[in-house]
Amino acid sequence: MKYTNLPNTDIKVSKICLGTMTWGNQNTQEEGFAQMDLALDKGVNFFDVAELYPVPATTKTYAETERIIGNWFSKTGNRDKVILASKIAGPGDYTAHIRTTGFSKDALNEAVDNSLKRLQTDYIDLYQLHWPERETNKFGVRDYIHDANDKWEDNFNEILHNLDKIVKSGKVRQIGISNEGAWGTMRYLQESKQHNLPRLITIQNAYSLLCRPFDSTMAEVAHRENIGLLAYSPMAFGVLSGKYIKGTAADNARLKLFPRFARYSGEQATEATKHYLKIAEDNGMSLAQMSLAFVNERPFLTSNIIGATNLNQLEENIDSINISLSDDVLKAINEVHSAIPNPAP
Repeated sequence: MKYTNLPNTDIKVSKICLGTMTWGNQNTQEEGFAQMDLALDKGVNFFDVAELYPVPATTKTYAETERIIGNWFSKTGNRDKVILASKIAGPGDYTAHIRTTGFSKDALNEAVDNSLKRLQTDYIDLYQLHWPERETNKFGVRDYIHDANDKWEDNFNEILHNLDKIVKSGKVRQIGISNEGAWGTMRYLQESKQHNLPRLITIQNAYSLLCRPFDSTMAEVAHRENIGLLAYSPMAFGVLSGKYIKGTAADNARLKLFPRFARYSGEQATEATKHYLKIAEDNGMSLAQMSLAFVNERPFLTSNIIGATNLNQLEENIDSINISLSDDVLKAINEVHSAIPNPAP
C-alpha cells in the first residue's frame, strides 16, 4: 500500500480508501465485515461513509452503513487502526427523510452526535458536508446556470463557526466538503483565513476516466490551496470494469439493480469506455485496474475511494495501487479524453 497525509495534517492515510455505500443494501453486514477485514489486511486504513448510506437512500435503510461499521468496531476493536470519514447529508428531495434543515447549527450537532452513536466511536477523523445547500451544477450537470429563484443566503461563515465548536469539542478532528465547485471551495477557504476558522483539507468529488471536470479550475484550487481530492466513483458505477460492454455483469450488479443511475451509461460514455477497454487489453491490464491506476496517479489526489460488492472485486481494486501507467498508456488515454471529453460529468 502507498500512503499520504491528509493535507495540512500529520494524519497518514492509504491512497486507496474503502468506500462503503453498498453495505446495508447490496451487501449484508457479514459481507461488509469481510470487506473491512480484507481491506485492513491489505494496508487500507482509510474508510469513507455517510449518514445517507446505503445508496439508494431510503427511510428503511437510513444510516445502516454507519451501523455496520460501528458493529465491526465493536466486534474487532479496530477503531484505532482506521482513519474514519463520514458526512452530513445536504438538503434535497431524497434526503427529506433525514432532515430538511441543511447545515444549520442544530442539523450539524444532530448529525454528528447520531453518527458517533451509530459508529460506536467518540470521534470522526474527517467530517464532510455532502453537497452544497445552494443551487449549483452538481450530480451530472455539466454547466452552471443561475437559478434566480434560489433562496439560499451566504452562510459559509456560520457553517464554519458551528463546525469550529464541534472540532473544539473533540467529536471531529478535521473537516472537508463533497460535490463542491471552485467558487464554493474558495469561499470556505476565504472565511477560514479571514476569521481563523477550521480549514477544509479535502474535497470529495466524482473523478474517473469518464468524469474529469476536476482537471479544470478545481485542479488549480487543489494545487495552490493544498486541498486534496478524495475521488469517488473512480469505476463509474462499475462501467469501467468493462462488464456491461462484455455482457458479463452479474444479476446483482449496481446498474442492473438500479438502472436509474445511468449517468455513466450514455452513448458517448459507452463509446469512450470501449476505447479505454482496448487500451487496457492492448497493454495487458484489466480495464478496472487501468482506470483505478489512472486516478491513483493524479497529482492532486489524496485518496481514491473504491467500492466493491464481493471480495474478488475488492482485492483487484486495491491491488491497482501497485500498477504504474506508462507514458504510452497515458498518451492513449488522453487522446480518447480529447476526442470524447467528460462524457459523464
